[in-house]
Amino acid sequence: MARIAGVDLPNKHVNIALTYIYGIGRSSADAICERAKIDPNRKMNDLSQEEVNELRQIIENEYKVEGRLRTEVALNIKRLMDIGCYRGLRHRKGLPVRGQRTRTNARTRKGKRKTVAGKKK
Repeated sequence: MARIAGVDLPNKHVNIALTYIYGIGRSSADAICERAKIDPNRKMNDLSQEEVNELRQIIENEYKVEGRLRTEVALNIKRLMDIGCYRGLRHRKGLPVRGQRTRTNARTRKGKRKTVAGKKK
């Protein structure tokens, strides 16, 4: 089992297995395979150690992945919250940030429903 960027990659096609690394999607995985001159349809276990090392070098030198990327994203959100901009306030309140409606839906961000008692007459 190949280990790249601290992630154990499964025995799947190379371009699919690379997407298990945080920060690498399908298009990035295809580009990495092209740079390393590796057929993206080969399985991870079929790669030689030199080919795995080549993938590892490309990812380490040219992509921000895993811990470094997570840290950067967290710092960006913290910066928005610190300067008190609209997006930062939405992050702080746990509401949708990108303009989605909240009267209905938005349960992923808002969490479980909190029932409010109706008015008594």
